[in-house]
Amino acid sequence: MVFVVDAEQRPLDPCHPARARRLLDQGKAAVWRRYPFTLMLKRAVPDAQPHLLRVKIDPGSRTTGLAVMNDATGQVVWAGELTHRGNHVKARIDRRRACRHGRRQRHTRYRPQRFENRCHPEGWLPPSLESRVSNVLTWVTRLRRSTPIGAISQELVRFDTQLLEKHDIGGVEYQQGELAGYEIREYLLEKFGRKCAYCGAQNVPLQVEHIVPKARGGTNRVSNLTLACEPCNTAKGTQTADEFGYPSVQAHARRPLKDAAAVNASRWALFHRLSAIALPVEVGTGGRTKWNRTQRGLAKAHWIDAACVGVSTPEPLHIAGVQPLHIMATGRHSRQMCRTNAFGFPDKAPKTVSVVAGMRTGTSSAPWCRPPRARPGCISGGSRCGPPAPAISRRALAPCKAFTSVIVGRSSAGTAIPIRKGRRRFLPLPEGRGRKRRK
Repeated sequence: MVFVVDAEQRPLDPCHPARARRLLDQGKAAVWRRYPFTLMLKRAVPDAQPHLLRVKIDPGSRTTGLAVMNDATGQVVWAGELTHRGNHVKARIDRRRACRHGRRQRHTRYRPQRFENRCHPEGWLPPSLESRVSNVLTWVTRLRRSTPIGAISQELVRFDTQLLEKHDIGGVEYQQGELAGYEIREYLLEKFGRKCAYCGAQNVPLQVEHIVPKARGGTNRVSNLTLACEPCNTAKGTQTADEFGYPSVQAHARRPLKDAAAVNASRWALFHRLSAIALPVEVGTGGRTKWNRTQRGLAKAHWIDAACVGVSTPEPLHIAGVQPLHIMATGRHSRQMCRTNAFGFPDKAPKTVSVVAGMRTGTSSAPWCRPPRARPGCISGGSRCGPPAPAISRRALAPCKAFTSVIVGRSSAGTAIPIRKGRRRFLPLPEGRGRKRRK
């Protein structure tokens, strides 16, 4: 289905792709958005009464499923799978932390540590989790601009990490956990027989060591910790225990629960922010989603799980011909305030908004066609060309570090012209800023 809005950007009922092509061929509509694909009619429809649709969300740590469907007919109008960048955000923050630590160790210019006396406002989330929640809210807002949304459904799932590790756990063992009555070091000493897990050395100082190093994505879970003497710990470095030649020690490491922890920590934050949109929000469990999917004999996919969220899922669920839109979240700006050179000295200002010469990068301000040696009003390459743009000398060009593939500038006559030179983009300098030519 294709989304449609009127000339005043009011969302209307989605239409079939064949009808959308007919509207475009007859000149009654134009393409307004490409993602999600939306047409804009060339007339206003103030008395339209579109059927309200429901957007369904299946949150995930790496990929979130989205679906827009009609509860009355059971038709899935639109589907998408949103890939998050939470792990990339965490890696960037770790790299910035390492950069600060290196400047302190080299005694170069640095800011003091701020580990203590740090407080966060209510509802604060780590940047990696905030990125996931913001990605979902961004696409819900986009869908509301293109289609009439009347309700929201969210899978409010909670992963039980105890049952994920041991399916038959219960009773007192479930309540107390693995470290009941122990400290971490005492637990490891008893677990590995008070000797080095690699060389078997006894009566030597033992160090707590990560089986999968933190530099390789390991965590501080007890199952990922072991005991090693100083020579073995130094020789192992950033290798895993399996790479170090001890697969028996590697067998003690369990699968990390990062993804389950991320979903558990961000589910209520996403629910509260969706509730602030002033639309009814329905919540459903993961068991209900699986039951709806298995009863209808549907395959396992993120967007299909999103369509099966909640009790409001209609009995006939039509998904034939639906092609999900694969979305990948990307960063917009850099949050690093102190940008340094290779020696640790600040030499660059923090990045600001992407505005170049009064125009925001990423969009072109006006349509443009190249008029090489064409007279005003002639036809060149199937497009009617206007008057040729005045020439701009190379001395009046300034390098511009922009993120767009085409930078659109303005000539003295007000005509929008793109300016390029090799792989670097240039923009004309304001009047009086160029280098004066010697007489």
